[in-house]
Amino acid sequence: MPHPRAQVVLHPDFQVGEIDRRLFGSFVEHLGRAVYTGIYEPGHATADEHGFRRDVADLTRELGVSVVRYPGGNFVSNYVWEDGVGPRSERKPFIDLAWRTIEPNDIGTDEFLQWAEREGIEPMMAVNLGTRGVAAAAALVEYCNGEAGSRWADLRIANGRVKPYGVRLWCLGNEMDGPWQIGHKDAESYGRLAAEAGKAMKLVDPSIELVVCGSSSMQMDTFGSWERTVLEHTYDIVDHLSMHAYYEELDGDRASFLGSGTAMDRFIRRVVASADAVGAERRSDKQITISFDEWNVWYLASRFPGEKNLPLQRDAPRIIEDVYSGLDAVVVGDLLVTLLNHADRIPVACLAQLVNVIAPIMTEPGGASWRQPTFHPFAETARLARGAALDLRVTAPTTSTRQHGDVPIVTAAATWDQGADGDGDVALFLVNRSSEPVEVDIAHPGLTLALTGGVQLVADHEPAVPGPEHAARVIDRCLSSVAAPDAGQDGARTTLTLAPESWTAYHGTARR
Repeated sequence: MPHPRAQVVLHPDFQVGEIDRRLFGSFVEHLGRAVYTGIYEPGHATADEHGFRRDVADLTRELGVSVVRYPGGNFVSNYVWEDGVGPRSERKPFIDLAWRTIEPNDIGTDEFLQWAEREGIEPMMAVNLGTRGVAAAAALVEYCNGEAGSRWADLRIANGRVKPYGVRLWCLGNEMDGPWQIGHKDAESYGRLAAEAGKAMKLVDPSIELVVCGSSSMQMDTFGSWERTVLEHTYDIVDHLSMHAYYEELDGDRASFLGSGTAMDRFIRRVVASADAVGAERRSDKQITISFDEWNVWYLASRFPGEKNLPLQRDAPRIIEDVYSGLDAVVVGDLLVTLLNHADRIPVACLAQLVNVIAPIMTEPGGASWRQPTFHPFAETARLARGAALDLRVTAPTTSTRQHGDVPIVTAAATWDQGADGDGDVALFLVNRSSEPVEVDIAHPGLTLALTGGVQLVADHEPAVPGPEHAARVIDRCLSSVAAPDAGQDGARTTLTLAPESWTAYHGTARR
């Protein structure tokens, strides 16, 4: 019986938009072991002079992370940033109400921003609009970006940093629609506060970009109406609207899990439509873009007890340390395909999180660091996806899923990085969501396409087990190199076969 067939049509003249490197961001929150024994562990064999783990920094660089969001997340809504600057001996621990941990305040604004600067990462700072407000938000911008001669800039200088940090990206709170959030607000209250805080922050530094909170998920009862109300207050002030989404396999529903990219695509389209509707009502030429600053596979329903059930802990606790499989990695690759296909409206995205907490990188205190299977689709996509995302035409059979209805069995994204001579480098990312191989015809009329090889991830059926040895076995079993596909005789078509339940990335060149 022949395999199912799909077709992908590509040409560099048809583009979605330029890829912003900030699409490959991540997230470090004061949560679990993301900071302490994650990026920071004085006394570790690899620790630098500032106490940050060099092995984690090297893996972060290999991962291709461009932006890191900080310090939260839910953590930020109870955070007093002033208590986390200045001499460590004078900083006082406090109870983080979000994750029920005693926060030692060893790492704060200066330590994080200087780590990001040393590693060549752009910081994305969040301000507390849960328990605090306009004055504290504007003061933090002044502390980070102000020149000498004002109160908060002079405090930064007194703390040892003369040059402003020049932080460009700022989040106006976090998930303020969620009743779990400390200082939760309705859309009207939050919209007014965000507008006033954003106005004050841009008066301090007009060059900054602001991200206003969208819905915490598409399943929120206020989804849609929240976006409309908040943007009615903030449309002229903010630049980006946040999106958050997590996906997991529920009750063994593998088909729906593999179709998560379709759910993400629908979410994006609905949020874009909501933002554009407000712009149309205002007769505005301004276009609000998306900061998808939390996304990942997270086994929230099956593995996480919830914030209210967490015991109060003093040391960095091992919470939300999901162990990932080859199947999880294929889904992460599919979500990356979706993000690339919306590059025109999503300049910023953050895989949540970077280390230990639902993360591609894991560490052991005093010991090893290692890559989870989800590390590889992110790293390969960040490495290969350059230039512009192409506007592909994908024709594929569909399969029925319990959660998402009918979804295509093949999804694809491609990028084109044009050289000075008009030719360019091409990257092609393909996902087979079905349980059997699929033949894919790549049509590229008027274009000589030479795909020179790539990598493939195949989903597994093994239970996830913690530890570097298991991760290495999964990666060895699921990740492999793939050879260049066969080119058609007419030079305008390339044929390849996708393994069942797989993510594949090809690289090559194209000549007109």
